[in-house]
Amino acid sequence: METSFIRLVSVCFLLTSSFTSPHSLPIPPLLGVHPLDESYYGSEVINCRDDSKSFTRDRLNDDFCDCLDGTDEPGTSACPAGKFYCLNRGSIPRFLFSSRVNDQVCDCCDGSDEYDGSVNCPNTCIMGGNIEYKTIHSFSRVGGLGQIDRKQSKSGVNLDDLIQKLTGNLFFLTCLKILIIIQVVLTITVVFFRILRRRTRSKRRRRIAINC
Repeated sequence: METSFIRLVSVCFLLTSSFTSPHSLPIPPLLGVHPLDESYYGSEVINCRDDSKSFTRDRLNDDFCDCLDGTDEPGTSACPAGKFYCLNRGSIPRFLFSSRVNDQVCDCCDGSDEYDGSVNCPNTCIMGGNIEYKTIHSFSRVGGLGQIDRKQSKSGVNLDDLIQKLTGNLFFLTCLKILIIIQVVLTITVVFFRILRRRTRSKRRRRIAINC
């Protein structure tokens, strides 16, 4: 009798542990991952795409940056170099800078970038969503996320993603203009002094000729 009871308790314990083991727990959704890259995160140990290190699946989107290229944090803002993918069903998919995740601004028309509940983002994809922007949709798989969609509003005002790139270009162009202006001024100055010397010399020669 005692042996049967012990066996029954053992079976119950095994069943309970099987349901509560980490491997049996439901896998959290892959936030910010392109559908073509979901298989990359299927193993228990995942390599950073830059081959710098590896991380376990439970450290995926844990709001701590383990990979410098942002491989482990596609759905959070923990990695500065990370990119967040908006699926935007019914509209245009796009990538965001990871810094725009949970920043209380609805950037994805499906609201997937603001999942922490601090702001309510209605799904406007079916109603048009970000189709109102002229979007150049260009993306690559994880590890090649250097190209991000660029968009321009109807009023012609450049948005945040493009402004960050244009700022550096404008600074370079400004410096180039200043250098050109300086060069032109120096050239004009040199030419002016040469002309002045020639006139001074010609006047001296005339005076010498007259005196002679």
